[in-house]
Amino acid sequence: MSTPHLLVVDDDPGNRELTAEYLRQNGFRATAGGVSDMDALLEDGAVDLIVLALQFGQGEVTRRLRCAPTIPTIVVTGRAEEADLVMALEMGAEDFLAKPFSPRELVARIRSVLRRRRSPMRRGRPEGVRAFRFDAWELNLNTRRVTRPDGGQAPLTRVEFSLLTALLAAPGRVLSRDRLLDGSRLDSGGVTGRAIDVQVARLRVKVETDPARPRCILTERGAGYRLGVPVEALY
Repeated sequence: MSTPHLLVVDDDPGNRELTAEYLRQNGFRATAGGVSDMDALLEDGAVDLIVLALQFGQGEVTRRLRCAPTIPTIVVTGRAEEADLVMALEMGAEDFLAKPFSPRELVARIRSVLRRRRSPMRRGRPEGVRAFRFDAWELNLNTRRVTRPDGGQAPLTRVEFSLLTALLAAPGRVLSRDRLLDGSRLDSGGVTGRAIDVQVARLRVKVETDPARPRCILTERGAGYRLGVPVEALY
């Protein structure tokens, strides 16, 4: 197995070099640069994971997270409120660390994300399935598009897409909030089941005819959520 190549992005030169050196000492290849260097660094070689020091409100960073969804990203920030965490995950981050944190914890989070990326079956995708159809909708796992019954595209966030995929992969089964936290990539430290409730409410607005009286994503009080319509898996 090749050594994972990590990109450390931080506008503080001292912090990024210290982080990169620590990662090298722990068996990773690590390249460091600022936010403005990201395009050039990503073009310079294949990157397995980005460690991104993020100040919320940085439009350039926000666009980068949205435009590079295939590269797993761990966001590091000085802010630790749940709303910020959900924002970062919705923008495409895989995980989130609030300062101060132990460098050993960062290494552990990196290894965990890389393991998950190497084991897509653990993220709720049945082997060989390329799409799901449900209630005249279609979710395509390859193109990551969700098509409405009228043929238009539903603009789901990355977290909403992962949450819907987890439900579709277990039709009729009740999935606990903990299970959905894992399946939707909201399984970072400090996130509670309330974050899943928020995401389900947002998802219902996009896929239900009447979000107040849902028929696709049903609540099982005290247990979690389940899909309430038939699902067809396309191979």
